[in-house]
Amino acid sequence: MPIVDAQVHLWRKGNARPPHLTRPFLVEDGIKGMDEAGVDAAVLHPPVSWDPDSNEQAVEAAQAYPKRFAILGNPPLDKPESPEIIRTWKKRPGMLGMRFYFGQPHNRTWPMDGTLDWLWPAAEKAGLTTALLAGDWLPTLGKIAERHPGLKLMVDHMGAERGAKGDAAFPNMKELTALARYPNVAVKLTGGPFYADDPYPFKSLHKHYRAMYDTFGPRRLFWGTDITKMPCSWRQCVTHFQEIDWIPEADKTLIMGDAICDWIGWKR
Repeated sequence: MPIVDAQVHLWRKGNARPPHLTRPFLVEDGIKGMDEAGVDAAVLHPPVSWDPDSNEQAVEAAQAYPKRFAILGNPPLDKPESPEIIRTWKKRPGMLGMRFYFGQPHNRTWPMDGTLDWLWPAAEKAGLTTALLAGDWLPTLGKIAERHPGLKLMVDHMGAERGAKGDAAFPNMKELTALARYPNVAVKLTGGPFYADDPYPFKSLHKHYRAMYDTFGPRRLFWGTDITKMPCSWRQCVTHFQEIDWIPEADKTLIMGDAICDWIGWKR
């Protein structure tokens, strides 16, 4: 079973946002950790909010290890040249899409206030699969999906509440599962152990995984870690999911690697 982690950050500088590691996380760290955990490949999400040069670092990693890294990059959206950057974004080595998180005071309302109305058709036209930290605005994401059926979207971290644990981390599950009606919406099962309120193997997550599995199915669910903020080892992130007994092995093969590669068009 090829295992592909749907979310990993690499950075060289800047102050990472807690609870991420306080030191840089380099490509060498990623390769070492993946090898130890039995992870074959990973989708890089450059954390430009604390390392503005992390898009370039991700490109370097994808060039050095093209079978191990692909990228959902974070291009600027508030510059005059932004539409042209989006149009040509996939020309960068390893770049297969985009990932955005709107958590700063200046951009928190962008998805809802019309600021990004130009982005969605541009991304659709450019064939840029787009991941979004959208737990606070899932209904808006549904409207975007409906208006732009050719735009593949991913909800980051299961739409969970940042910093919450157990059931309190999943207050928007009904809103999330309602998005399954849109065939162009998928969910990243990233960060699971971070939201668990019990120790390994984190069985408190199972009912939430089950709700998403029953609605989205294995071709629109993508296992991953966000490893630099996990409370456990990379290997435990792998095995806690592999050991779920109610998911058929064929579906685990999809969720843990094949489905994300198909969704973003990564021909490893």
